[in-house]
Formats: sequence, structure tokens, C-alpha cells
Amino acid sequence: MSKDILKLKPESLWKNFYELTQIPRPSKKEEKVRAFLKKFGEDLGLETIVDEIGNVIIKKPATEGMENRKGIILQGHMDMVPQKNADTEHDFEKDPIDAYVDGEWVTAKGTTLGADNGMGVAATMAVLEATDIVHGPVEALITMDEETGMTGAENLKAGVLDGDILLNLDSEDEGELYIGCAGGIDTIAEFKYKAEEVPEGMVAYKVSVKGLKGGHSGLDIHLGRGNANKIMNVLLMKAAEKYGLRLADINGGSLRNAIPRESFVTVVVPEGEKENFEAYIKEFEEIAKDEFKDADPGLEVTVEETEAPKKLIDEKTEKGLFDAVAGCPNGVIKMS
Repeated sequence: MSKDILKLKPESLWKNFYELTQIPRPSKKEEKVRAFLKKFGEDLGLETIVDEIGNVIIKKPATEGMENRKGIILQGHMDMVPQKNADTEHDFEKDPIDAYVDGEWVTAKGTTLGADNGMGVAATMAVLEATDIVHGPVEALITMDEETGMTGAENLKAGVLDGDILLNLDSEDEGELYIGCAGGIDTIAEFKYKAEEVPEGMVAYKVSVKGLKGGHSGLDIHLGRGNANKIMNVLLMKAAEKYGLRLADINGGSLRNAIPRESFVTVVVPEGEKENFEAYIKEFEEIAKDEFKDADPGLEVTVEETEAPKKLIDEKTEKGLFDAVAGCPNGVIKMS
């Protein structure tokens, strides 16, 4: 962890953000950060509430003479998206984020940074602890489980807040106000299948789609970045039809609100198609890299021989899986 973050301005904002990076806080596992925020409010001598669901509310009285001003609610969420690269060892329930300053950016080594919404929470904390700001009544509402279900917001009880104006600090750009947000839908496809033996005369491969930027499924969806699962699915459908590919396993993406940046499969192809299949992967990579050269220039598609799998997914289920992934919408559906 680089403490260069503590040298950034404004100091109180970055101090608070640094402290948040040291506290594991994946969605639905917010116990540690909740306790931290509760202590933070109590140490300031402010009314601090932890409601039944686990949201934290901290109330700061108005500056003398400002009691009649409209109350402001500063709202953010305490959890973060726990995503890491395949070659990164990190336990999001135990380990701090390895954040560092890289030029004009603060980033993390091999994992998500947690600026969503750590920066919003850090800014709220800075306001709560400031002694040089003249203000009306201020309330901090820091909700839990925003990233995987909005559980905290949905279970907030009426009457716990007194303010008139709510400012949501879960946004991207300085000096801009947002008046809408992206939507999403969960599509669950379930298949019951009987594992099949691997036919004789097959060569096993591990195929990888990686190097993509990924990003938030709402904030970054308009940037045209590659979805590793969709790219892999196109590759597999054609290879199954043309080269007799059979699927053993597939693993891609990790979170419902993160654009998949990696996808991995174990497949087999007939020995007679070995050279053709390997050439196809190389050609596919060139085409995909050209398609995403602007939005995702780091895209890689690799293939390497691997140990033969013990079982395969039956062909009917395999086709159903390919069709299901192909049928799922991805990207912006409509723009105004």
C-alpha cells in the first residue's frame, strides 16, 4: 500500500479514503466498515444510528444561526465491488486494497479500487468532521449492499431522516449532477445435463479471452468495451460448428454489475482439426482485436494444450448454453 495517497489534496478527503481502503468491505460483508463508520460518528460526538438492516446514519447539527436552513442529506454506500484479475491473490473479506498513485490517477494493483463508493463516503466523512464549514442541518446516510441488491436503501425505514434535500454522492465526474441511471436485468438459464465421456482421438485446450478493461455495467456500458463472455461465446459457437469442438467447462465474469473482462474454457477438438482450430483462434483474435482496437486495445485471445478433462457437457446442453448466452442482451439498448 502506498501512503502517497495521504499527500493528496484535500487532505481530509484522501485520509478518509485511504482508511476505507484498509477495511475489507465487499457487498453483504460490511461488518468491519460499519463498525468503523459508527465509531467515526461517535468519536465526533455526533448522533450515530445503525438501523435494523445495517445502514449507518450520522447527524450533524446546524452551525449556530443556520438552524432554519433546509437540511441536507449526503448519501453514499459502504460496500464495494470485489473483483480481481485471475493472476491476483486477494481475499476481499480479509485483505486491504493495495492502492497507489499512478500519475494523475489513484488505482489498485490487480483489484477494483473501491472508489465506488469509497470516494463518496470519504467526502461525506470530510464534511462531518470539518470545523470551518458554515452549514444547515447535515445528515449522512451510508447504505449497505448497494452493489448486489440495494438492500440497504430498500429497507430504510421512513422517518429516520429529517433532511429536505438528498445529494447522492455515488457518481463519476466532478462538478456534474446526474438525473438518471442505467438499468439492468438478471437472466438465469438453468440446464440439467448428463456428463459424457471424452471420445478417443480428441485434443484438449484451454482457451482464454482476457486483457479487457471491464468496468461498471451502468457507468461504463456506453463505452463499447468488450464483454469477455460474449466474445468467448461467438468463438465457441463457430468452432463447435466448424471444427467439432466440445465443451468441458466455462468460467467467465464474476459479478452481476461488472462487465466481464476475462473468460476461460476447457474444450476438446478432434486430432484431425488440431492445426485448423489453432489457426482459427489466431484469426479470431486478429478480428476481435480489430473490432475492439479503440475501446479495448488490450484484448487477448489465447489457446494452449492442456490436460484432458474427465467429462464433457452433452451436445444438446452445450448448444442450449451457447444459444442462451447469445440471446442475452449486452450493451446500450437505446440512447436518447
